[in-house]
Amino acid sequence: MEVQCITLSRSKMNLQRAVFILLTFVICECAEKPHIVFIVADDLGWNDVGFRNPQMITPNLDRLAKAGVILNSSYVQPVCSPSRNCFMSGYFPYHTGLQDGVIGLDEAKHLPANLITIPQKLKQLGYDAHMVGKWHLGFCNWKYTPTERGFDSYLGFYTGSEDYFTHVRQGGSDEVGLDFRVNKTVKRDANGTYSANVFADRAVEIIENHDNSKPLYLYLPFQSVHVPLEVPPKYENMYKNIETINRRIYCGMVSALDEAVGNITKALEDKGLMDNLLLVFTTDNGGPTYVAANNLPLRGAKTTLWEGGTKGTGFIYSKTLLKKTGYLNTGMMHAVDWYPTLLELAGGENTDPNMDGVSQYDMLINGGPSKRNEFVYNIYGKREAAAIRYGDLKLMQGSPGSHNGWAPLPHLGIDERVYQADNQKFPPFMLYNITADPTEHFDLSAKYPELLDMMKKRLENWKKTRVPAQDPSHVPRANPKYYGGVWSPGWC
Repeated sequence: MEVQCITLSRSKMNLQRAVFILLTFVICECAEKPHIVFIVADDLGWNDVGFRNPQMITPNLDRLAKAGVILNSSYVQPVCSPSRNCFMSGYFPYHTGLQDGVIGLDEAKHLPANLITIPQKLKQLGYDAHMVGKWHLGFCNWKYTPTERGFDSYLGFYTGSEDYFTHVRQGGSDEVGLDFRVNKTVKRDANGTYSANVFADRAVEIIENHDNSKPLYLYLPFQSVHVPLEVPPKYENMYKNIETINRRIYCGMVSALDEAVGNITKALEDKGLMDNLLLVFTTDNGGPTYVAANNLPLRGAKTTLWEGGTKGTGFIYSKTLLKKTGYLNTGMMHAVDWYPTLLELAGGENTDPNMDGVSQYDMLINGGPSKRNEFVYNIYGKREAAAIRYGDLKLMQGSPGSHNGWAPLPHLGIDERVYQADNQKFPPFMLYNITADPTEHFDLSAKYPELLDMMKKRLENWKKTRVPAQDPSHVPRANPKYYGGVWSPGWC
């Protein structure tokens, strides 16, 4: 009997030890998952960063980009909401109904509720997920807002743009409302504080309060540098040599964003999170040259299917995760690829066979080849216009949009509109070799009819899976006057 008791006691001890080892393994596995900080700049031009344009004062972005990997062929959508759709879902917008422009203030459009978002997937893997900044993926119903789509906390605004200091957005003549939230609660105490500072302070707060034993996913889509052109004077004064006031303010906005990124990365260093972290920086679309941005040497601007509207300036940085650093990565990548890439980085597996994105883990982390040889720039729903890429070739159907030229850096005496060639008439199809002609000067459609036919067939194949564009009808009930002067859900 005594022997049996000893055996039972030892068995219990072994069981306890096994449980302890298992728990330790689980905790260690969780802690070893890399932290992810995903920063999105709004309307940042290809040529609006210091590592490409010495006119720009962006020391923090330059340092991170040069020590990491500059992405030279990372594509986004021509405008805001569709790109955010890609980041959040891994689906092309023409598969979610968000292919026709941005989500308007009073339009009941949204990221489809049936899609599992990247924060939802990462939370299943043990991540804390926080969002700070611009949502612009629909808010007509609470179920479409950030804290219902996977984020533990949210500070930011739902619409596409607003005043940087008052955080008020005006739509029609009688549509004026505050658009600033902490989770679902209206935030009224930030009036007078520049949004880049509000967002950076909140990001720092999240970082400082984070439990280091858990992996962190921090999504930071800044308001900067979207219109309206507003910035504290000290940043504008950094560019006194620029004569054109809009360009001067815009550049100041870029430098304010750069400082915010510097404050956030310092907080990550101080907290000890930077030792096991991937930082992603990307724009959501090309720069609006018709406002003050610059995309040289690329052709076109925001809203267009030209490279200037769709090739996004960006980079990745990590102190420990990247096997190859300090180079220009020319591998083809699209915004839909971030979702499965981050999922693989976090140790998860993409189980959605319909997802458009492919994991670029090997390319980004190991410096391997791209897993992508083609993608859809966009296929519009309401008009016969589209663009696709296959290898070196780019096919465009219909009008690429307005602002079709190569806009110079603005200065007094230059009418930038002259360079836009907005009244151009385009053939039904255009064909470019983006590798040989990245600035899109030479249409090859007449010279190589067999290549044109091949690309047209590929486009028709892509079109077979197009879904109808979501209804863009205006909903009068969205007016903030019905919600105490605040842009709020509850009208769809």
